[in-house]
Amino acid sequence: MTALAPALPPATTPPLRIVLAEDSVLLREGLIRLFDEAGFETVASYGDADALLAEVDAVRPDIAVLDVRMPPTFRDEGVRAALELRRRLPSVGILLLSQYVEGTYAHELLAAGNGGLGYLLKDRVASLEELRDAVNRISAGGTVLDPQVVRELLARRTDPLAALTPRERDVLGLMAEGRTNAAISALLVIGVGAVEKNVTSIFLKLGLDDSGSDHRRVLAVLTYLRH
Repeated sequence: MTALAPALPPATTPPLRIVLAEDSVLLREGLIRLFDEAGFETVASYGDADALLAEVDAVRPDIAVLDVRMPPTFRDEGVRAALELRRRLPSVGILLLSQYVEGTYAHELLAAGNGGLGYLLKDRVASLEELRDAVNRISAGGTVLDPQVVRELLARRTDPLAALTPRERDVLGLMAEGRTNAAISALLVIGVGAVEKNVTSIFLKLGLDDSGSDHRRVLAVLTYLRH
């Protein structure tokens, strides 16, 4: 009788590796704990953006989480670092955190790349599930915007998109939050097919031809926010 070979243990997916830049020690430690509870690994943390940029090539994280305002000027150090990260390591997902809605920075972040980007208010990260969802979506190449950021961006601009129906505006607003068609369907209580038709109509009305790219959703949001 032939003995059976012992069963191999199931393969496990390594946790996402995160680097964090946040000048507040208390918030930095709190975020590290949240990331750990969410199943992620914080491989390095820093008190300013320059320190992160100095070591990120060696650390090679999956996601970089940065405060928008950090030393020395407390203006846009996090955004500048995010843009540099996107240039140097385009595969690294980026999540910017801010205490306030700062529309200019959100637009600049979106314009810098086609996916793997996020902008959340710090109050939002108090929810473990929302934080986990945001990081996973960014890691998968998605775009995550805080709903308050989306509302502020849309409210600041004169709306020239008269051709969009109210339903299409609702769909586009949820697209700007990084929602999938299935999620939009659930939130608006309409069928996925109806969402797809609205999305296609939005693309047509915004002049976004199908070039085979997966990033027309981001381009649609950018077109909306620019105007």
